[in-house]
Amino acid sequence: MATEIILPKVDMDMATGKISKWFFKEGDRVGKGDVLFEIETDKAAMEIDSPAAGILRNVNGEEGVDIAVGSAVAWIYAEGEEYQAAPAQSAPAAPVKTEASEATGVDNSQNHDPSTDAGGTIRATPLARRLARENGIDLGSVAGTGPHGRILSADVSKAHLSEVPLAPPAPTSTQHIGQKPSSEGCLALFAEGTFDVQPHTPMRRTIARRLLEAKTTIPHFYLTVDCRIDALLKLRAELNASVPMTDGTPQFKLSVNDIVIKAYALALASTPDANVSWTEESLLRHHFVDVGVAVSVAGGLITPIIRHAESKTLSTISNEMKDLAARARSGKLKPAEYQGGTGAISNLGMFGVREFAAIINPPHSTILAVGSGERRPVVNAQGDLSSATVMTVTLSTDHRAVDGALGAQLLGKFQAFIENPMSMLI
Repeated sequence: MATEIILPKVDMDMATGKISKWFFKEGDRVGKGDVLFEIETDKAAMEIDSPAAGILRNVNGEEGVDIAVGSAVAWIYAEGEEYQAAPAQSAPAAPVKTEASEATGVDNSQNHDPSTDAGGTIRATPLARRLARENGIDLGSVAGTGPHGRILSADVSKAHLSEVPLAPPAPTSTQHIGQKPSSEGCLALFAEGTFDVQPHTPMRRTIARRLLEAKTTIPHFYLTVDCRIDALLKLRAELNASVPMTDGTPQFKLSVNDIVIKAYALALASTPDANVSWTEESLLRHHFVDVGVAVSVAGGLITPIIRHAESKTLSTISNEMKDLAARARSGKLKPAEYQGGTGAISNLGMFGVREFAAIINPPHSTILAVGSGERRPVVNAQGDLSSATVMTVTLSTDHRAVDGALGAQLLGKFQAFIENPMSMLI
C-alpha cells in the first residue's frame, strides 16, 4: 500500500508550513531516510526524511506555498505496486482553519474541497468567499491568483480596493481612536497606488501573536541598573590577545555579549528562586541555567539557547553563540535549539541603543535588556567627578514568579559579575 507523506508538525506553534525545496521529483526512486524536502516554518528550515523506499508519486505539495499541517504532499509507492492517479487525501492530524491555509484551498474544519462553489464553477478559498460576501463583491468578476486560478482573499481585497474612492473617507462616529481596523477597513483609509501590500510571513504572525499574549497576560515588572564595564573591556582585550591560534586563526574571539551571557547565567545560578518558569498549576524550579539570546533574522527574530551556560567557559559560550547565530540567520536551527530556556537576553547595544525594556518570552520568567557601553560622567567613592564606560541594563520579570526584591537581588548579582569580571573565571 502506498505510503502517504504528510507535512509534519516540527514546531509546537506550527499550524502551516512551506516546502522551500523538493530534493526529488515525480517518478523518482527514493530510499528510506533520503531527504525528501525542506520545510520552512516560522522559525527555521527542517529537512524531512522519507519514511519508506519506493517511487515518489502524486507530488502535490507545491514549493513556496503555505500548507496546513497534516496535509498529504506526496505518496511513495513500493516497487511494482499498482499506481493510482489520485489516492484519497487523508484529513490533517488536527483541524486547522487559518488564513495561511488559503494557498492549499483546504478548509480542514469543514473537511471538504472549497475550490469550487455550489455550482462547481468558481474556485475560491473560504476566507475569500466570506470577504466577498461581506463586501458585496461578485466572485465571478474577480481574477484568482492562487493555484489553478483559485481566488484568494488578497484578490478579493484588491477588487474591493478598486471600488474605493481615491480620497480616504473621513472617520465615522463608529470609528474610535486606537480601534484596530480590519484589513479591508485599513486599506480603505488610503488612496490606491500610495502603498504596497506585504503579506505577513508565518514568522511575523507568530511573533505578533506571542508578544501580544505575553504583554497582555504577564504582569511585567522592570528594574534598571548602570554597570561600569571598564574592567570587563580590559579583561576582554587581554583574553583575546592571548587566544591560541590554529593555522593562523584565533580559536575564539570574545565579545561583550559572550561575557554578558556568562554573567547572567551565573547570576541566575546563584539566585535559584529566579531561575523558574510559571505555569497556572505550579512553579518549575530549574536545575540548570539555559540562556536564550535574541538574534535578529530576516523578517523577525529568534532566540537560540546556550544550554547549561552557568558551567561553560567563555570560549565555549563564544563559539556556540557564533554557530547558533549563523544557523539562525540561515534558517537551519533545530526546534531543540530554540525551544525552552530558563531566562533570556536581548542586546541592542551594538545598534547604539542606550536603554530599553524587553518583553518576556514564556516559559522564561526574566529577560535582560542590554544597552550600549558609553563614556559617562560618574562620581567615585571619594566623591570626585570622573568618567567611566557605563552600560545600562533593564531586567523584565514576570511578577507572578519573580517579585521585585528577588529581581533586585538577581540584577545586583549580575552587576557584581560584570563589574568584577575576574570573578567569573575563578
